[in-house]
This record gives sequence, C-alpha cells and structure tokens, in this order.
Amino acid sequence: MIRLKGLLVAGAVAALPAVAAAQPVTGLYVGAGVGANFRVASDVTVGGLTVDRNSMRVGYATVLSLGWGFGNGIRAEIEGSYRYNHVHSTVTNVVPITTNVHQYGVMGNALYDFDLSGFGISPRLFMPYIGAGAGYIWTDYHGIGRGGRFGYQGIAGGAVGLHDFVPGLALTVEYRYLGSLEPRLAPTALRTHTGNHSAMLGLRYAFFAPRPAVAAPTPPAPVQEVARTYLVFFDWDRADLTDRARQIIAEAAEARTRVRSTRIEVSGHADRSGSPQYNQALSMRRAQAVAAELERRGVPRSEMVIQAFGETRPLVPTADGVREPQNRRVEIVLR
Repeated sequence: MIRLKGLLVAGAVAALPAVAAAQPVTGLYVGAGVGANFRVASDVTVGGLTVDRNSMRVGYATVLSLGWGFGNGIRAEIEGSYRYNHVHSTVTNVVPITTNVHQYGVMGNALYDFDLSGFGISPRLFMPYIGAGAGYIWTDYHGIGRGGRFGYQGIAGGAVGLHDFVPGLALTVEYRYLGSLEPRLAPTALRTHTGNHSAMLGLRYAFFAPRPAVAAPTPPAPVQEVARTYLVFFDWDRADLTDRARQIIAEAAEARTRVRSTRIEVSGHADRSGSPQYNQALSMRRAQAVAAELERRGVPRSEMVIQAFGETRPLVPTADGVREPQNRRVEIVLR
C-alpha cells in the first residue's frame, strides 16, 4: 500500500508541470479515482454489549462516476465505489478476530465548481469543488457477517487541466468522508459503526469540452491601410464598452476617412452560454453600443448598417452553454 501511495503522488507531481487548462464542465462526463482509505476505528457490538474496538490498517478505495455538468458550476452524478481494509486486531471476549472488510456503494452526488477568476486564477487552469452524496452502502466483514444501510458522503477536491494533451481531460485530487447508518451484519448479531476517510487521485473526461481556441486576433495598427475589419470584444453577459473597445472603435472611425468607406457594417455577436433569444437581443445591444460610439466620433448613422446575429456565427464553434470570449464581439467592417 505504501508503494501504491508513492506511485499516486509521483504521478501527480509529474503531471503538474505539463497542465494546461481545466475545462468548465458542460454536458456529459465520466470520472474515475483511486487512493488510500482510512477506516474509522469502530465499536463492535454483540447482543447489545460493546466488546472491543476495531484497529484497521490503511486500505484502498476506488470510484467510478457518470455525471452531467450544467454549465453554471453545478454538476450531478451517479457513482459506484469499492473500499477495502484489513482488520488486524479485533478481539472479543470469546475469540480474536482477524478479517477483511469490503464496502460497496452506489451514491447520487451533487457538486459545485468554484470560479476563482476574481482572485486571478482561471477556471481553465484550476477549479476547486465541493459536493455531497447519498445512497446505499453494503458492508461485508468477511467470514463474520454482512449487511447494508443508507450511506452519505462529503467531497472536497480540485481539478487541474490536461487540456493540452486531451481536450476535456482533467486531473482530480479529492478528500472524501463516507459513512452509513449502523449496519446489522447477518447472520451474526454483530453490529458496527461505519466511517471512512479517503484521499484520492483521479481523471475526469468531459465529452463536450470545446477544442483549443485560436489566439484572439490583434486589431490592425492605424498605418495598415488595407485593414478594413475591426473586432470589439465584450465581457460575459455585458454590452458596455471597455477602454480597449473605445480605442478600437476610434481607430475604425479614423480609418474610415483614409479608405474612403461608403458603408460601415456593425454586426453584433454572442457566445452560446444563454438561450438563443436572449443572445440575439444581447448581440443587438452590443451592436447599438458600438454604433453610438462611432456616431460620437463623427460617423453618420446613415453610413451604418447595424445588425445582430446572436450565437449563429461564432468565431470559435462550441457546445451549447459554453462561455467563449472570442464569440462575444462586434465586427466593424468598412466597405
């Protein structure tokens, strides 16, 4: 077991320098994990009399999960798990007991991913999460008794991206506490408390993660006479102009006089993180904001064609619900 833990830690350390981008989970995903399991020492009761306390060696735990990310930080999943520990010093008044404990679990989990962008940590690099689950735990004291009861668990972890290697792939590091109501182990009268602390390392794969986006295009310098298209980008769910956006609009207004433009197309766009109807209206608000700034800088409204395309013409194709900065834009085209 010590060797197993060493391999897990070594694998995590080797992967960290090469990580690229943990993807926000949207849509279907699968996950798997393995790690060390520390079973809580528990009272062993026979016929209502507490006889002794179990002493457990460190065991191991494995989990497999199938889940769905809703694109807003909330995830739901179904999980199957297996835990193993060896009891090496349980003693009753009658006979010493040495056995193995096997636990099988089926749980439904709800989890929440935290966006740390406000602290300067991109969710594409690291995303912590917490969760809770409930289900059924079957406990088997080999050769002594077995039984199942309602189970519950708490989860705290983080996802580190491996997007440069496989889009949608992330390394997960987790702590879990798994407990259950006191099982009665048939056919004996033995009863025992159940609790587990698990430290796990795993992988998660999201099937609908967006492919790597091309670098954001750099607006042309004013000296480039052939440039006729300018891109103005917006923050998520916003239509107000940033200082950089006003600078780009000023360059487009100034270039209009050099290229002798007779028509200016102002086209608004949105990403796919909202409904199509909402994104259509949002893209029009963005186009109107850019048109107003052009007019303030001397471009007559009569020379402008103001239009909105919502989420129908993305620069970077994505799955529905994905926030993509390059698709939140207004295109200024000088004709």
